[in-house]
Amino acid sequence: MKKNKSKLQKSALYFAAGSVIAAIASVIYLILKIDTLGWENPISASLLASTFFFLFVAFVLIVIGMADLPSFKVTKRSD
Repeated sequence: MKKNKSKLQKSALYFAAGSVIAAIASVIYLILKIDTLGWENPISASLLASTFFFLFVAFVLIVIGMADLPSFKVTKRSD
């Protein structure tokens, strides 16, 4: 039985996709600028660090978005 995901879990998956896109953009920018900047430039190190950050944020958000969380809604009991 497949449970419906909450709005927060769905939004976590959307933000994960955005984070992957940001990581890809960082890598592309690094590839385009590495010839002029060189590997020793702090900008190159920053782009590598941001790629690492965005990929692991995406990983965490995907895990959150795909988790099978129970419902925490409080229901009234009729006694």
